Formats: sequence, structure tokens, C-alpha cells
Amino acid sequence: MRHLVLIASLLCLALPATAQETRRPSHCIAIADADPGIRYLHKASWTEPVPEYSVRIHYIAHASFLIQTRGGLEAVTDFTGFIGNADLIPDVVTMNHAHDTHWTANPDPAIPHVLPGWGEEFGAGIDHYLDLGEMLIRNVSTDIRSGRGGAEEDGNSIFVFEVEGLCIAHLGHLHHEPNEEQYAALGRADVLMVPVDGGMTMPLPSMVRVVERLRSSIILPMHWFSGYALERFLEDVSDTFAVDRRSDPEMVVSLRDLPPRPTVVVLQPQWLRDPG
Repeated sequence: MRHLVLIASLLCLALPATAQETRRPSHCIAIADADPGIRYLHKASWTEPVPEYSVRIHYIAHASFLIQTRGGLEAVTDFTGFIGNADLIPDVVTMNHAHDTHWTANPDPAIPHVLPGWGEEFGAGIDHYLDLGEMLIRNVSTDIRSGRGGAEEDGNSIFVFEVEGLCIAHLGHLHHEPNEEQYAALGRADVLMVPVDGGMTMPLPSMVRVVERLRSSIILPMHWFSGYALERFLEDVSDTFAVDRRSDPEMVVSLRDLPPRPTVVVLQPQWLRDPG
């Protein structure tokens, strides 16, 4: 019997630890306060392993971010078909079709999961709930201005990535302030990727109200076409949020290391490159 127990124990040790099998519970639909006095600054290349209980976020360009997990899952937001010269096939890509800088009609067929933020028919919308074990991806539909004039109902999606207990929300090409039902469906967003162009998406005062309503621990500005738009946003939120300017495109964040005060982290976009 002791031999059988020993063999069983060795087999358990030999089994690979597949992070895709489990996901840390998140609090996306419940507000939680971060612990005071903790740090969240980490620097690492996108090709290096992700630390335990953490997620790496790399700002690629415009509205595209690479989200990497410790178990090896990789998701790209607002995927245009080009992320740089890196030999990378993401596990998941999300897209919004307000402009061709947020989607592609011809994603690589090798990508396992392609999630459009709009429905097959005009105004139909779409619902995603993709559970990959280590990462759960869902969406909250919002309206967008239509090229035909007027609006396309449910034509944009706020995508939410639940991973390592974190709730990471990408507002996409948001054209209006969410209503109460949409805020409730979105829930808590620990990390918020927010367009700050001030016109192509929403007027800056409206976007600031959205950011202040959500009060995410980390706010990542995106979709800024010039330093002027970015600086205007930073000036408008500086009374409420701390501002952390980085020279890098990446950060690693974990639930236990969220900043005690909501912080705008300015990352510098950079295409993905293979080492060497």
C-alpha cells in the first residue's frame, strides 16, 4: 500500500501545472478597496515569464494592448492584424469596428478565438463569455455613431478580462457614457484602458466622468493622437488621480499590488519585437 501511495504522489508531482485549468476568483461585480501602502511597479520584457499571481500588459499601439498571463495565455485588444515583427499568434483577439484602426476583416486563421465587438447584423449586438480557465473574457455592449448617420445600437463592446483575481476593462471606441445597466454589467474595473482623444470617441469632459465614476486603481490612457490630447486628459484628472508617467510600454500588475490611490499610468506604445 505504501508503494501505491508513493507512486500516486510521484505522478501528481509529475503532472504539468496548466494554469489554463483554474482561474483565481475575481471581484469584478463587487467593489473592493486596495490595501494601503503597497507597490505595483515591475519592469520586464513581454517575452519573459509572467510572475506568479500577476498579469503583464504591453501597450502596442493606438488602442491595442497585449495581456499576458502566467500560464501563457495572450490576448490582444482592438486587433488590427499587425502587432509588430514578433512571431506571435495570440490566443484571443478582440475587435471593434468604428474604424479600421480597431479591427481587421482578415485575422490570421491560426488565432483560436476572434471576438468581434458587434453582431453579424447592423444593430444586433453580440454577447461573449469565453472561459479559458485561467482567463475569462466577456463584453458589455454600447452604442456607436454610425457611418450611415445616427447610431448603431450595440455596435461597440467594452471587453472585460478576468484573470488572477483582476478585472481589466477596455472601453473600446466608446461614444457615450454608459447607462446604469451597462455600469452594473461592467462592475469593478481594477485596470481601465480608456480612450482620451477628446473627439473621435467622446468629448473629454464626458470621458472624465466615466473614469471618475469607475475609479479604477490603474487607468491606462490610449487612443491619443497627440501629446496635446493626452496632456489635457491628465490635467483634467490630476486633482482626483495620481499620475505616473513611464518611459516603457509595459507593466506587470497583481491584485495584491494595486496602488492605494487611483493612478493614471502613462505607457509609451511600442510594437512587439522578437528578442534580437
